[in-house]
Amino acid sequence: MKSFVPHHVVLACHPDTPSQWVRGIAVRVCQTNGGSIALTYFLEGELARIRIPELCLARSADALWEHTCFEAFIALKGAPEYCEFNFAPSGEWAAYGFRDYRNGGPLAQDLNPQIVVRGARNSLELDATIGLDSLPALKPGARPRLALCAVVEEQGGALSYWALRHAAGRPDFHHPDAFALELDPPDMDAVSNPAYTGKP
Repeated sequence: MKSFVPHHVVLACHPDTPSQWVRGIAVRVCQTNGGSIALTYFLEGELARIRIPELCLARSADALWEHTCFEAFIALKGAPEYCEFNFAPSGEWAAYGFRDYRNGGPLAQDLNPQIVVRGARNSLELDATIGLDSLPALKPGARPRLALCAVVEEQGGALSYWALRHAAGRPDFHHPDAFALELDPPDMDAVSNPAYTGKP
């Protein structure tokens, strides 16, 4: 059984979208022997000043990035294809597949990201699990590369954009430079045969 070392990373706020109410956002990334990636997002700040979507039934929904949500983009090293996953504190989620930069659409798989949300006065945590079988062109030895991001909406409607790495210019989570965390190749025995199912 393969052993994976967890990663603990800190997101940076984009300089063009500062937030006075968020003290910081961190992410723990754990690969599992079941062929998945388990993510835990930690947000510290004045939650009373932040607009947090109310908890509802887990379901797929679009435009989650217009409000507070956590995101993960996953590609394979050397490949142009990638997937985008959005996780809202409401329990809603979205998944998209791209053939290359911003060229794609919703993933057709029936995903179950298993979102768990925990909140306190000044902190918010969100767990989500992603199956690597959603990745296009997954093959033995391939190294997943992650762009980890978040959007935070303040009560007044202002949005701040957070990422492990920001490219130059305006916030752009899709930019190739944003894929800054490289993981070990997954245990292929635990991952089913994937296929790209995004719509053009």
